[in-house]
Amino acid sequence: MPRVKGGTVTRRRRKRVLKLAKGYRGAKHIQFKVAKDQVMKSGLYAFRDRRNRKGEFRRLWIARINAAARMNGLSYSKLMHGLKEAGIDMNRKMLADLAVNDADAFKALAEEAKKAL
Repeated sequence: MPRVKGGTVTRRRRKRVLKLAKGYRGAKHIQFKVAKDQVMKSGLYAFRDRRNRKGEFRRLWIARINAAARMNGLSYSKLMHGLKEAGIDMNRKMLADLAVNDADAFKALAEEAKKAL
């Protein structure tokens, strides 16, 4: 029985992995075996961090809202509770954007929250 070398299929598979490993340091972008392991690991990191990014942004928004709330004489938790009591349903992303870019609008929301408490 003749020996099967793989030929184009193997080359195509290896080229695909090495293309994904472009920019890696050392042997990780040259040697197929090492590159394959690193590409797999990189995929796992990407998968994990796509989920972690959501929590990181939420923490950032909360920090920004808290800073703006304290400038208006409220803590973060009191502001959020006051907004909920006042029936103002606004997500943290929008509140953080107002806190950074439109201080007057945020101040108005903080006043509404104070009234509702």
